[in-house]
Amino acid sequence: MYQKYVKRMVDIILSLFALIFLLPVLIVIALLIRFKIGSPVLFVQTRPGLNEKLFKMYKFRTMTNEQDATGQLLPDELRLTRFGKLLRATSLDELPELFNILIGDMSFVGPRPLLVQYLDLYNLRQKKRHKVRPGLTGYAQVSGRNSLSWTERFERDIEYVENISWLLDLKIIFMTVYKVFKQEGITSEDSATMKPFEGNFDE
Repeated sequence: MYQKYVKRMVDIILSLFALIFLLPVLIVIALLIRFKIGSPVLFVQTRPGLNEKLFKMYKFRTMTNEQDATGQLLPDELRLTRFGKLLRATSLDELPELFNILIGDMSFVGPRPLLVQYLDLYNLRQKKRHKVRPGLTGYAQVSGRNSLSWTERFERDIEYVENISWLLDLKIIFMTVYKVFKQEGITSEDSATMKPFEGNFDE
């Protein structure tokens, strides 16, 4: 009952109140991004959601569009600005996803939505992560976020899907607040974000 009815209702109510309450913060961050990084202020990318349905995910922009001599974007670590690092460290870059939650693309808690190109790389077990709405935060995030290996990350996601409950959601939300204040697991050891997933076809 919780997963089918209550969870979605809570998402709608909380995301609506959060968007109203945080509107001044959203405006200030947008203006700072426009001044420090440039336009557009939002990073919009297609991601797979519930049942692998594609949707547009919204985040605040944290990187520039700097290119090399051949016109290719520079590596993430070179385009990630100091202000962008601050937004990521505090998770403020994730705030626009509240709109995704309100319209039903996402939930407050669930496996984080990954890249579309990874869809063909998942094995059957890993595909289970798409049986629920992706989340603003999730079990993998509070267990290490980008510092986890892909194997560990998927196992946390699947563990959540198989054991979803209001108590687990509440636990993950409280752990998320703690992790944000501690600023843990923001990056992997040798990347500005997370190493690309190259596939694991073991069943």
